[in-house]
Amino acid sequence: MNEVELREEIRGMLVETLMLPMGAGEIGDERPLFGPEGLGLDSVDALQLVVALDKKYGVKITDQQVAQQVLRSVATMAAAVLGKEKGQVPG
Repeated sequence: MNEVELREEIRGMLVETLMLPMGAGEIGDERPLFGPEGLGLDSVDALQLVVALDKKYGVKITDQQVAQQVLRSVATMAAAVLGKEKGQVPG
């Protein structure tokens, strides 16, 4: 799977996992996931995303600082998945 396809899949996972009231196509790759300027996700959403990334892609996030880096946007989540596939640890 290439990065473009992976980002599309992650956007779909966001909408499905978090039951977002928008389509996957409305989420930009660089759009912040947390905070008022982004999607406005909260800590419960972050936990759900950590679990979903582990189940779907085997990306294990055990540190809060790593979580803050990885869960910034669709692009950072895709980079973590691709990094894992290349044997690099997120963060």
